[in-house]
Amino acid sequence: MNNSENFYAALGKRKSAVAKVFLTQGNGSMTVNGKAFELFFSGAGIESKMVRKPFLLTNVDNEYDVAISVHGGGVTAQLEAIRLAISKALCLIDHNSRKVLSMNLLLRRDSRIKERRKYGLKKARKASQYSKR
Repeated sequence: MNNSENFYAALGKRKSAVAKVFLTQGNGSMTVNGKAFELFFSGAGIESKMVRKPFLLTNVDNEYDVAISVHGGGVTAQLEAIRLAISKALCLIDHNSRKVLSMNLLLRRDSRIKERRKYGLKKARKASQYSKR
């Protein structure tokens, strides 16, 4: 892994989830926090298939091993953060793939996050019931 020519890293975020992705030449194995991808996201169902979309669009499926470090957020936010990070790393590998990925909206960072709670309210905007009389 010391060879900088075949090692690519990128960061992806979604809500409060942060994913760091490391791509190396290999046979297409994916590990998340030291576990196999299928074991880590075993309850995600069909949503976990969206992570492979950047590889399929750029025709480099099963050419790179992916090591992922992810924390924060929920399952869907983590999967979307991973997908964004993989897309960014593939752009580092081949600059021509940027056009294909951006046309499929895979390079966009969804910046919507949870609104903070305000004092005097129960949640960000939920107030206690008002009674006139």
